[in-house]
Amino acid sequence: MPGFSITFQVMDRQRGLAIIVGMNTLSLAQSVPPHMPAASRTVGDLLREWRQRRRMSQLLLAAEADISTRHLSFVESGRAVPSREMVMHLAERLDVPLRARNALLVAAGYAPLFRERQLSDPQLAAAREAVELVLKGHEPYPALAIDRHWTIIAANGALAPLLDGASPELLKPPVNALRLSLHPEGIAASIVNWHAWREHILARLQRQIDVSGDDTLSALHEELAAYPAPPGADAAEHDTATAAQIAVPLRLRTPIGVLSFLSTTTVFGTPVDVTLSELAIEAFFPADQQTTAALRESAGNQRADAVRQP
Repeated sequence: MPGFSITFQVMDRQRGLAIIVGMNTLSLAQSVPPHMPAASRTVGDLLREWRQRRRMSQLLLAAEADISTRHLSFVESGRAVPSREMVMHLAERLDVPLRARNALLVAAGYAPLFRERQLSDPQLAAAREAVELVLKGHEPYPALAIDRHWTIIAANGALAPLLDGASPELLKPPVNALRLSLHPEGIAASIVNWHAWREHILARLQRQIDVSGDDTLSALHEELAAYPAPPGADAAEHDTATAAQIAVPLRLRTPIGVLSFLSTTTVFGTPVDVTLSELAIEAFFPADQQTTAALRESAGNQRADAVRQP
């Protein structure tokens, strides 16, 4: 697809605000420097950190990796230099993300193994097309593609009703999906079940931090947790009410009524490219018939308006 670039296209019909953002995870990384391990940190230090993050003892990891505890201890202490194959073997057992596997290899004195291509790279053409198909095919329901830090990479045309009332400043790139949802000047005031949604967002983000050890996500969690409740936010729901649900919905006041959504996350199953491994699609499905009918009617009206326009 010559000249293709994944874009985030949102039209606020009331304010005539159109956002066209040509970005990818690599261009974002250039504007926000990724966390890099200090030069003084050895591969043993990093492996120990990942082992502890996974709550594994040396004995358990050695058994999982089919090596001696003594050898693992020597690697972590720096008394033994692991081979490239051993670094990758331990990273696999520890389920280390591709970006961090490259950091392990570099710390051990080897070249990085996994490339980080721009989304415009011809080798990612099939992946770009897959993202576009999923986003477009999900309409009239909202869906968006995000990177590892929840920056919006792409979105379909059904996202606009969710962004009603958001400050234009928060819609300037790079747009962070979680910040947009909980920020006082974002759509927080439109979230009917703000307390439940905030708890869900913070818990999910904390799980990502526990798995990845990402400092940027930690800072984002701290920022989101400090946001005040929007004026008029309903009191937190009782635990029994939450327990009766099958999942935490996102309930929004929009120009077409109160919409209720359940969300799913889709990732590429076998990525060997850093950019692709960090790309996810958040798709929102109607949680009730009212939402289904409202979104289908809205989409039909938009198509009719488009036909009538010269």
